[in-house]
Amino acid sequence: MAKSIPLTLSIEDHDRLESIVKARTLQAQVVTRARILLLKEGGDSVDKIADKVGLNRNSVLLCLRKYKQGGIENAIYDAPGRGRNAEITDDEKAWIINIACQRPAEFGYSAETWTYAKLTAHINKTAESAGYTRLSTLTKTSVKNILDAANIKPFRIQYYCENRDPDFDAKMHQVLLVYKQIEMLFDENGKLYIPAGEQEIHTVSYDEKPGIQAIATTAPDLPPTVENGTVKRDYEYKRLGTVSLLAAIDLLTGEAIPLVRDTHKSEDFIDFLKILDEKYPQGDTIQVILDNHTVHTSKKVKQYLETMPGRFRFIFTPKHGSWLNMIEGFFGKMTRQMLRGIRVATKQELIDRIYKYFKEVNETPVVYHWKYKMEDFEPSVGVAN
Repeated sequence: MAKSIPLTLSIEDHDRLESIVKARTLQAQVVTRARILLLKEGGDSVDKIADKVGLNRNSVLLCLRKYKQGGIENAIYDAPGRGRNAEITDDEKAWIINIACQRPAEFGYSAETWTYAKLTAHINKTAESAGYTRLSTLTKTSVKNILDAANIKPFRIQYYCENRDPDFDAKMHQVLLVYKQIEMLFDENGKLYIPAGEQEIHTVSYDEKPGIQAIATTAPDLPPTVENGTVKRDYEYKRLGTVSLLAAIDLLTGEAIPLVRDTHKSEDFIDFLKILDEKYPQGDTIQVILDNHTVHTSKKVKQYLETMPGRFRFIFTPKHGSWLNMIEGFFGKMTRQMLRGIRVATKQELIDRIYKYFKEVNETPVVYHWKYKMEDFEPSVGVAN
């Protein structure tokens, strides 16, 4: 009788299969297929494996063939449309990104930064206890794709994360729920529909962009020429001061709402809330998605909100969860389109040009929809359709 040839598994694949076999909540067929691969690695023949797992020979051969064709995912799971939904939800992606935004040392590891292999192993290990059972078999490739889509590279030392917000999950779910509720107000053609007789809720995504520098040149820029196709600019420059931008985007209409100030203190934030109060009909609720900065919860702000109970509803993003706030994508787009390389003669010119940018944007407003795949702007905050 010919000697059975063992299946050669990588250390990563072997460890993943072992974790699948030990899992208590995965489908029985998934566990069985994982056992087939491990038994083959141990040198068992196809007939012997079939006897051990209680399947026929053809089923065992199919599993082994699918592994050789496409790896573990291909071998142990049915293709989409045959009982397995391969789509990873927003909640699952947000949970993965939240882990990636923390140092491995915070989870008891020795490393300072993640590798894809280490991050995937940790996700596989903790997914079930965190309530994301199917992520216990997530592959390294899938993890990489999710982080790439979010423009997150936690293996680079430049990446910075704060200590984890103990209420991260609750706050994250609340923000995602708001986005899903908004999405339900649009029909398949993207047309907004507000049921008659219902109190209207206006939802805006808000944040500040402080420290925008007004910089002047000390010599004229030289325009491109045939010989030299780029703008020439003198290295020396003059600082004229800074301004802070307080801004929001209306998630139902796409309108961008600005306020430029020298500071972003409680008084400035209150003035912005007054702009929103004047903008929307009295009696409607104004829902604001924003971070938990001390300015937003200061005594002065609370006193102002008490003068109009029920008018504003704040939805706070978790710490180091700014990527959940869609205004961050707008700021990234604004930086690329207008602020990068800007030179002005006066500080007032900078202010005027910021307001002009918002006017140009609002001439053709774009409604922002929450989508995880990034196409147009910064980390995982949404895509303009």
